[in-house]
Amino acid sequence: MKLFVCQSCGNVLYFENRACERCGHRVAFLPEKETMSAIEPDGEAWKVLAGKGESRMLCRNAEYDACNWLTDPGEGNGYCRACRHNGIVPDLSDPAQLAGWRELEVAKHRLFYSLIRWKLPLRTRQDDPEHGLIFNFLADDPQSGERVMTGHDNGLITIALTETDDIERERRRLEMGEPYRTLLGHFRHEVGHYFWDVLVQGGGKLDECRAVFGDDSADYGQALQRHYAEGAPPDWQQNYVSAYATMHPWEDFAETWAHYLHIVDTLEMTGEFGMEVRPKVDRDGELTARIRFNPYEARDVQALIDAWLPFTFAMNSVNRAMGARDLYPFILSQAVVAKLRFIHGLVRDVAKSMSRSGKP
Repeated sequence: MKLFVCQSCGNVLYFENRACERCGHRVAFLPEKETMSAIEPDGEAWKVLAGKGESRMLCRNAEYDACNWLTDPGEGNGYCRACRHNGIVPDLSDPAQLAGWRELEVAKHRLFYSLIRWKLPLRTRQDDPEHGLIFNFLADDPQSGERVMTGHDNGLITIALTETDDIERERRRLEMGEPYRTLLGHFRHEVGHYFWDVLVQGGGKLDECRAVFGDDSADYGQALQRHYAEGAPPDWQQNYVSAYATMHPWEDFAETWAHYLHIVDTLEMTGEFGMEVRPKVDRDGELTARIRFNPYEARDVQALIDAWLPFTFAMNSVNRAMGARDLYPFILSQAVVAKLRFIHGLVRDVAKSMSRSGKP
C-alpha cells in the first residue's frame, strides 16, 4: 500500500481517508491512476485535482460512507471498480449491520488495490453471468439459527458478517487453533480460489500447479473430514504455510496466494515509510533489509523473501516488546517459497501479457 499526498496542501493521505486532515478537502481514490486525489464539487459530480482536473462521480456506496473511490469515466451503474463486484449486502437499515459492512468494504477495497496494481482479470457477473467475481456479505439468521459460512463457489465469494465482530472472530481463531484471522486475510484467501479457476485451470497451468501443490483431483469432502478429524500432520511446517493449507491442494494454493498478497502489500507500505532493518548485532547482514524496489514489480520472488524475513523478525520483536502476538506468526520453508514462486510467476505473466496488449 502506498502513501498519498493531498494536491491542495501537500499533507500525507492514507488509503481510507475521506478528507484531508489538514485542509479539510474531500479526497477520493482514482483506481486507474492508483492514487488519491483532492476533489471539489462540480455540479452533481466532483472535480479531480490530480491530473487534468476532469469531473468524475463518487461511487454510489459513498452515500453510506462505505467507499471513497471514484467511478470510471462513463460508468453507467454508478459503482466503482471494487463495488461493482458486490452482490448481496447486509440490511443497511440496521446500524450494527451497516457498521459491519463498512468494515468489510475497508478490507475488500484493500484487496482490490492489489488486484488492480497487478492488472489481474476482474470480470463481473454482468461480464460473465456464470463465473464472474461477486461478493455476498451475509448475516446469520437469528430466527432459524442458520450460520453463514465464509467461502468461494465458482466466482461467488461469501463473507460472513459475523466476522466483523472482533470477539466472535477471536473466538473462532482460538477454537480453530489459528495464529492469524482477519477480514483482509479472508478476502485474500477466498479470492485465491477464484484466481485458481481463472489463472490455473483457465490459464492452462494445471499440470504445473499440480507439480507444486499436489493433485487437486483428490476428493475435497473427504479431505475436509480428514482434516477436522485428524488435524495437520506433525511436520506440516516443512511444506505448508499454515495448518489449514495441508487439507487439500486448493486450500494450499489459496493460503499461499493470501500470503503472497500479505508480503507484497506490506513491503510496499514499509518502503513508503522509508523503513529499513539494520540490527546493531547483525555483523553478517543476514537480518538487514531495505526496500529499494517496487514489490509489485519484483522480478523474482527471492527479492521479496530476502526483504520480508528481516522485516518480520523486526516487527515480531517489536510486537513482543508490547506484549502482543507476532505480527507475522508463520514460517516460510523452502517448499513454501517454491509455492510463492509459482504464484509470483502467475501474477507476473498476467502483468506482462496486459502490458503487451496495452490494456488498462
